[in-house]
Amino acid sequence: MLELMLEPLLMPITIAFLGAVVCVFLPERWIRERGLVALSTSLLVLVTVWPLWTGDARTYNGPGILHFRADGLACLGSLLSAVFGVLISLYSLSYLKVRASGRKFFTYLLWTLGAAEGAFLADDLVLLLVFWGILGLTLYLMVGLAGPQAASAAKKTFIIVGATDSLLVMGVGIVWILTGSTRLSELQALNTAVIPLGVAFWTFVAAAFAKAGAFPLHTWLPEVGERALVPVTAYLPAALDKLLGIYLLARASIHIFALGLGERTGLMFLGAVTVIAAVMMALIQHDLRRLLAYHAVSQVGYMVLGIGTGTVVGVAGGVFHMLNHSIYKSCLFLGAGAVETECGHTDLDRLGGLARVMPLTFAGFLVAAMAISGIPPLNGFASKWMVYQGIIQTAGEGRLWIVWLAAAMLGSALTLASFVKAMHAAFLRKASAEVEAAEPREPSAAMWLPMLVLALFCVGLGVGLHRISLPLLIRPAVDGALKLAGVWAAGPATFMLLAALAAGLGVYVLTLRGRVRRTGTYIGGEILSQTYVSGVGGESPPDLEVTGVDFYREIERLPGLGRVYAWARQGAFDLYAIGLCLIGYFVEMLRAAHTGVLLNYVSWVIAGLLGIMFVVLR
Repeated sequence: MLELMLEPLLMPITIAFLGAVVCVFLPERWIRERGLVALSTSLLVLVTVWPLWTGDARTYNGPGILHFRADGLACLGSLLSAVFGVLISLYSLSYLKVRASGRKFFTYLLWTLGAAEGAFLADDLVLLLVFWGILGLTLYLMVGLAGPQAASAAKKTFIIVGATDSLLVMGVGIVWILTGSTRLSELQALNTAVIPLGVAFWTFVAAAFAKAGAFPLHTWLPEVGERALVPVTAYLPAALDKLLGIYLLARASIHIFALGLGERTGLMFLGAVTVIAAVMMALIQHDLRRLLAYHAVSQVGYMVLGIGTGTVVGVAGGVFHMLNHSIYKSCLFLGAGAVETECGHTDLDRLGGLARVMPLTFAGFLVAAMAISGIPPLNGFASKWMVYQGIIQTAGEGRLWIVWLAAAMLGSALTLASFVKAMHAAFLRKASAEVEAAEPREPSAAMWLPMLVLALFCVGLGVGLHRISLPLLIRPAVDGALKLAGVWAAGPATFMLLAALAAGLGVYVLTLRGRVRRTGTYIGGEILSQTYVSGVGGESPPDLEVTGVDFYREIERLPGLGRVYAWARQGAFDLYAIGLCLIGYFVEMLRAAHTGVLLNYVSWVIAGLLGIMFVVLR
């Protein structure tokens, strides 16, 4: 047993679960001590994962289904899950210090980390299913830590993820029947030639979509993003679930099944719908956390689009975007958590002026917002650029590539518009009276340090695209001869952008040394009189500031869109709500059939027996 625990491929899993056991037996009041145990354990997991990443691919073949393998894709997922475990543990030391839920949070966090490491490193589909099921349970438990307000979100998450996990079990069974094996390395060696597509592939897709939060299995994520604890949303829906979902989709699409044009077109259609539908919902949100949750859905569409192209650069772009999204989305949720801690809420209508009093949080949030919007030279631009190239390379298969490319680029533009609204409402406009009364300030270093680290990752992975990201992270994960078309020199582009910013700053400084002309408020082609604006003569100065929140309300009034938004609020596109309605309909039918009349029950029994006899005789 000791030899099994010391096996390098099993050590990350073993250490994480042992750390969780230590947290279980610590006294309940020792919340900070639990956090330190979680932080130390996550660091140890990172230390044990790092040699796997830097070394050659290795395998471990134990008894039964205990087969593990560390190839490029598995190492990328396991390394990132360990990094996020460290950062979220550090952040939670301060965030949860006054919350009783910290007693269980760190235990669940380490369970989740151990199961994630097992899912990434598993070389047997049955073993992957075991860890996958544990992750579904820990997701439910961690969402429920927020109390009664998150109970419905936790139940919805458990049902959606659990139902698709059942489909995954069926898919694994079909693969075993067709090939006689559930070993990933053996299936990959078959070169996908003997595994036909059909039901099995789409069961894998359903499980991946539910975990990652892609349309139409995404509806649990906005509720979790709004109601769960911020460290939970930053670690699971924003980071780990995206990694796991896209990891499974990439495994199925690259190593298990050989996708045809129909399957790839289906994936790209769902990816395009995910991008546009979710970003349109994000535009009208007034709660910062719910807005971020819808963007967490929208960005999955780019990953699905990239993998759906079937090209090397497209798949690499999808995997790279999986990595980038986990970084900047986690940073954004951590920033929202800092705002919530200092102001008591994340309602954009009631925020403002936070850039002045929370400059570090503002800086981290700004970098992550630009990254998710695809602003060069950050990492989000680099991965989206690769996805665009992958889409263009499918031009020989028909004209639908124009639709997929247009959806991807429009989604990026709308994402930028949405974050202009969020940044202005929370950080840049005049502070509301409620915010001034709360007297917010920069949170502790344990909260802003993880944000700045993630923001630096956004910069480093974008600027170092050709020297760091592609050769060290992406090429080993996709095992392909990756070659980018076009020209994108990240280093010189960064230098030119910094030079332009420096020139603008220089002009601003020179302007301050001279005389600055001041004038009244200019609005609608008119300059309001200083008497009216200053409130002289008994009149109170009106609030003439046009907020981003108010401006984006007009989107809901556009012809056609207003009705679609109304349908969305009523659950017309929510498979969970539709399922509840259907179940309720059949329940009412059964209730109507159970009238309490003995003759009716005897008739049902006879009808059932006749049906069974008919099936048996056939």
